[in-house]
Amino acid sequence: MMRSLDLLTASVRRSPVQRRVGRIQSLQSNAVAVSGLSDIASVGDTVEFGSDTCLLGEVVGVSGENVRILVDGPVSGLRIGQAVMHSGAFRISPDESWLGRVIDGDANALDDEPLVAGGEEVGLYRPPPLSTTRRPLGGRLSTGYALFNTILPITRGQRIGLFSGSGVGKSSLMAAFARDMDADVVVIALIGERGREVNQFIQRVLGKKGLKRSVVVAATSDQSAQARRRAAFTAMAVAEHFRDRGQHVLLMLDSITRLAEAHREIATSSGEAASMRGHPPSMTSLLAGFAERAGPGADGQGDITAIFTVLVSGSDMEEPVADTLRGLLDGHVVLSREIAERGRFPAVDILQSVSRSLPEAASAEENQIISLARQTLSTYEESEIMVRSGLYQSGTNADLDLAISLFGPLDAFASERSDGIPDAFERLTSILTKAV
Repeated sequence: MMRSLDLLTASVRRSPVQRRVGRIQSLQSNAVAVSGLSDIASVGDTVEFGSDTCLLGEVVGVSGENVRILVDGPVSGLRIGQAVMHSGAFRISPDESWLGRVIDGDANALDDEPLVAGGEEVGLYRPPPLSTTRRPLGGRLSTGYALFNTILPITRGQRIGLFSGSGVGKSSLMAAFARDMDADVVVIALIGERGREVNQFIQRVLGKKGLKRSVVVAATSDQSAQARRRAAFTAMAVAEHFRDRGQHVLLMLDSITRLAEAHREIATSSGEAASMRGHPPSMTSLLAGFAERAGPGADGQGDITAIFTVLVSGSDMEEPVADTLRGLLDGHVVLSREIAERGRFPAVDILQSVSRSLPEAASAEENQIISLARQTLSTYEESEIMVRSGLYQSGTNADLDLAISLFGPLDAFASERSDGIPDAFERLTSILTKAV
């Protein structure tokens, strides 16, 4: 009862006593020009349109007389002279009770239950912890998969990119991490998904076990670019809330590509010229700033381990978003359509994937095992066409003979579930010590 009263008191205190009102001067597409707010509005502030429209907007430009606002929906129904109320910088109040809940980017409940606001407001666009105060990456995390417990380890505070086309199993892999990876709290952002897929992911893929310790933030593909971008930063702010309380947070964003696409829409509508295959120059700083907020915390804080899915069209790893993120993150996992088509899931292309937590994350003996596994797979891949076409004669090359005999077990190992890291290494070692 006392906590409920404290939360209610905090909510009342946050309610604005007065709000500045401007007036619409012009309407164009999804953008409006508003007078009367240029002396107090900042880029990124939110506004509310009066009358019965129930529309929100985001300030994307400020001039001497007018502010330029992108509307979170169609401008039909808006008119010249209509009142526009300034709401200031968008802030949310995360709470422990949000676990198990589904919300949108404006921190509104999407699951028909009231959402309790916490006692402290936080902004969406916070700086990351100071680089000089951040701890190094922590220990390895048990993931539930033998592959990620050994060859591609994920450590506490690491930021991984999951590079994938559509329909190769990334959603199922993310849900498995949400259910089984070592973490206190899981924050999942579904950005730009179809509405049907959001509910399917929550009910069928994530399930009750995964949802119980998770906060899901969703912005569907039909929502405005501002709403989609805001949802990603809301998820980050929620993750930081739990991190600041000393907890280990697993943050998963599906997908960071759609965050970049939403930013492109906003930037071009604001007048920024596109230069990077249609993306604006500010995309790089947006992605870098977003990624830096995840990772190890400072002393006294927890950590945010982040997994960002990156949509790769036509396996083009050189397109701007994918290329930028490979340089920003602490490793990348590539999901292959060819591997998925032959029925092996997760469809990880091991040789194209890298975890930058190595070699520090493993012992010298474990690194030798990992290196031997990669060398064996590389030897097989170099001669795979010749082997499959029947042009290779057994006994010609001892290393290739060994690689051929081990490829099947190693390929099966990549999809095996695992109870822990020692168990997974024991299994991998037994495969590699197999005689020809």
